[in-house]
Amino acid sequence: MDHHIADHRKSYERAELDELAAAGLPLAQFDTWLQQAIAAQVPEPNAMTLATVGADGRPSTRVVLIKGFDEQGIVWYSNFNSRKGTELAGNPMAALQFHWVELERVVRIEGAVQRVSDAEADAYFASRPLDSRIGAWASPQSQVISTRAVLVAQAARYAAKFALSPPRPPHWGGFRLVPDCWEFWQGRKSRLHDRLRYRLQGGHWLRERLAP
Repeated sequence: MDHHIADHRKSYERAELDELAAAGLPLAQFDTWLQQAIAAQVPEPNAMTLATVGADGRPSTRVVLIKGFDEQGIVWYSNFNSRKGTELAGNPMAALQFHWVELERVVRIEGAVQRVSDAEADAYFASRPLDSRIGAWASPQSQVISTRAVLVAQAARYAAKFALSPPRPPHWGGFRLVPDCWEFWQGRKSRLHDRLRYRLQGGHWLRERLAP
């Protein structure tokens, strides 16, 4: 079977990224690009790929949703007993990637990961829709289950138990990646893409251009 995937090419011509136009701080540049992605109504602008590494040295990725960001870092939520949760417990270093295809942009972020406070996790959990709060109790994330009926039965059981007020499960909460490296990639013609990296050095952000 040959679908000629190697011959599939795209010319990137939508925008440019140079040092004069880029923000001095990576968080400001990220905020600008994220707001532009939201304004452009790209699909799932808040979706990011999270990469972790297990105790066996084997990397794994999955898509999660950003739920907050500030000078402290990038926040998402998960089951602590999931594969990503257990891998982060053993190796609290991770990488994130946003890919806004329509804007021909990629943002890569690397750094150490820590759990958010219980108060922060409680506040976010309380803001979730009821079915999502029930789902956090019902799903033994990343564990083998026999059929979907197991999930449905668990959801019904916890819905009956907690009614409209399910508390945050002890195995569920937030993670915060504290960046020490950012990269902003803008597609350009002839594969001469723009790549600006911000690297934390001596408490200050060093901005440098990388060859594509």
